Amino acid sequence: MSDIVSKALVQWGMEGAEFNLIAARENQVFRVDHDGAAYAMRLHRSGYRSDAELKSELQWMRGVSQGGLNVPVPIVSNDGSLLHNVDSTQVDMLTWLPGKPLGSASDGLNASDHIGVMRKVGCEMARLHLVFDQWRLPQGFARPAWDREGLVGDEPIWGKFWNNPELSAADKALFLKVKEVGKTVLMQQEQSLDYGLIHADLVRENILINEDIIQFIDFDDGGFGFRLFDLATTLLPNIFEPDYEEMRHALIEGYHSVRPLDIALLDLFMLLRAMTYIGWIIPRMHEEASQARNHRFIKRGRLLANLLQDRIQTGNRP
Repeated sequence: MSDIVSKALVQWGMEGAEFNLIAARENQVFRVDHDGAAYAMRLHRSGYRSDAELKSELQWMRGVSQGGLNVPVPIVSNDGSLLHNVDSTQVDMLTWLPGKPLGSASDGLNASDHIGVMRKVGCEMARLHLVFDQWRLPQGFARPAWDREGLVGDEPIWGKFWNNPELSAADKALFLKVKEVGKTVLMQQEQSLDYGLIHADLVRENILINEDIIQFIDFDDGGFGFRLFDLATTLLPNIFEPDYEEMRHALIEGYHSVRPLDIALLDLFMLLRAMTYIGWIIPRMHEEASQARNHRFIKRGRLLANLLQDRIQTGNRP
């Protein structure tokens, strides 16, 4: 990939700049240092997003930054483009944000004051949604939709979670019931739910803390969806923390201090978010440590489903 980075640097007028790989999750992210400034160059995973979707994401991030949020800002290349294809790899460049991630899936939370941080994250998430609602979509804007079909349709965006190869017969039956009830509840309630642009992946790794400043990165999975999905995404990795209930309350309190949001279906969205991971990992089962991750995802999904088991079985509103 170093050849692609070197070629891409030419497009942004940064020939010979120092670069280092700093993340290799869905995309490869390199830190680029040039003329006393730092940048983030992203090499996108082949086939995951179309050029139209990536250009839309970059326009969107620029709009969010102009709305006063602390997010990476796209850097225009020499020819005025936001995105280049270099040796069949989609490449873009963003400003580098200082700070440390809130934590990671493997290492846990990286914050001494869990409650205070969650309250701030809730405030900033609500501000993000306000900016989303005020931003005018450009012509040709293309992003995925985490709507009813995207979550519990026959072809969910992140895969058929009920077909995960490691599911027991009991788990498969339970998760199919989750799909059925989730679809029913959303059909009944979606008109009253807060729906619009969402980040969709505000996990620990994508929340940077720079002193007291909360920053959001990685809009790669962002699109249209239910606002409760964003809250559920932030809460889900923390359900086994000893102070989870206090963290949950703080996130909601922080959010409500900025904008209203009906949280009656939050537990359902926690469950549906857990299902997305069980589907997401299916095509990644060959990757290192995927078996252990898959077992964790299934265990978490089973736990949340069982917590709502009576309601799931009867089809009542969660």
